[in-house]
Amino acid sequence: MDLGSAFDAAVARAPGALAFVDGEHRRDFVGWQVDIRRLAGGLAARGIGRGDHVLALMSNRYEMASLYWAAQMLGAVFTPFNWRASADEIAYVIEDAEARVVVFDAGAADAARAAVVQTGFDPDAVIAVDGGAETSFASLLDAAPVAGPVGAAESDICLMLYTSGTTGRPKGVPRSHRAERTAALSCIANLRYRPRDASLGVMPLFHTMGIRILLCGVMLNGAFIAMRAFDAGKALKLIGDERIAALFLVPTLFHDMLAHPDCAKGDFSPVTNVAYAGMAMTGALERRCREVLRPEIFANYYGSSEIFTFTLCDHLDRKPGCAGPAGINQIIRVVTADPEGKATPDDVLPPGEVGEVIATMQSPEAFTGYWKRPDADARAIRGGWYFTGDLGYVDEDGALFLSGRIDDMIISGGENIHPEEVEDTLADCALVRQAAVVGLPDERFGQLVTAFIEPAGPETSAGALDAHCRASALARFKRPRAYVFVAALPRSASGKLLRRLLRDGAYETLTDHDITL
Repeated sequence: MDLGSAFDAAVARAPGALAFVDGEHRRDFVGWQVDIRRLAGGLAARGIGRGDHVLALMSNRYEMASLYWAAQMLGAVFTPFNWRASADEIAYVIEDAEARVVVFDAGAADAARAAVVQTGFDPDAVIAVDGGAETSFASLLDAAPVAGPVGAAESDICLMLYTSGTTGRPKGVPRSHRAERTAALSCIANLRYRPRDASLGVMPLFHTMGIRILLCGVMLNGAFIAMRAFDAGKALKLIGDERIAALFLVPTLFHDMLAHPDCAKGDFSPVTNVAYAGMAMTGALERRCREVLRPEIFANYYGSSEIFTFTLCDHLDRKPGCAGPAGINQIIRVVTADPEGKATPDDVLPPGEVGEVIATMQSPEAFTGYWKRPDADARAIRGGWYFTGDLGYVDEDGALFLSGRIDDMIISGGENIHPEEVEDTLADCALVRQAAVVGLPDERFGQLVTAFIEPAGPETSAGALDAHCRASALARFKRPRAYVFVAALPRSASGKLLRRLLRDGAYETLTDHDITL
């Protein structure tokens, strides 16, 4: 079944169920279907059809989600990209994706317009949501509606996400109807989502988690409660007001909600299902989530844009920090970690030994390769396995524990040090709001273990944090040898920590100098 038909099936099941909330704007499934078919008609009138890339640069709003479904009705390829991106980055994606239409809202307007000029893109194929000289988004809704989905093949590409591009240009990740639908079903089964559960729709729709929440919600006739930009106080209010049952977020957003002054009076009674993904969650935050949110299901979901499901752990009370065994549709291995990319799928390590996590490409959730990047395919796909670039180990039960990225591993004085272990220790200190650890060049050690700290208050000091680490179970050689106090740790639009920016010096310090112990 193609995704356009999957949407129509959801409408047939529960036409009057609440489907989408965007501020004061509310739509049930049948009302949303009317708008989507008109929007698809407006795109079709401008020549958009099967296989055409629809580049979307918008926050999480009704127009963005409707455009996604309109593309599915036409068999087009919904291609979302970070609406906060620079003009150069957007210009690259316009050309790389061979976009046929560009749609943007006010948040992306300046950069999008500059990119359109830079690339010589057809101005008649540019659509603005919030006004401007371009074709208006609202005018597309005046078109004659399509009668229904074109009926794309399961192998057709329906979505192309772009990786965050930790090094070099971002890579396009084409996803088929089959892979996307299977990934949504896998997510529903793994997390045991229930029909009509409302979800907080704050993870960006240019991110695999955001798209997954949207698609799972439609397949279960649950409401997508959109947040155009994350605000912890507003999120806490929405949970109670909209009776949100499912929270699938990156740890940063859980941290900010639970640290907000309004948390103590928040109504979490609707919340039954809590899951995090995208990055590690500290042990302290895991405990606080269990204590405050008290969900029936609390899980760590590990996956990627390329293959949505790797592993899942829904018993974090018994195995804190665990990523779990392989999820539905997946087999994983831990093999020798080789930054040069020469390890094979047969270089399997015994339990307890840290190596690179790999996942089988046999999964029906898997992509088939990067967009126009055979070099990236050769590095990441070997012998029928996808090499994730993540470090981890399996325990005696076959459950996976992650240790960070190969690129983030610190080699200091000849010892391998995984930043997330050090960060977890620092997070247990009441003097720390948030922490990130990287290796900075050092003449003596090769790399110096350096902690970047968002302090919890003026009493936070390097000496106090070093004393905390010395009193913990952290090995002495792993403790930070330098501290940098910062106003805020750099994060992506989806809340992921961007360690590379710390290594590059892209941060605002709260002191005049680094403190080396």
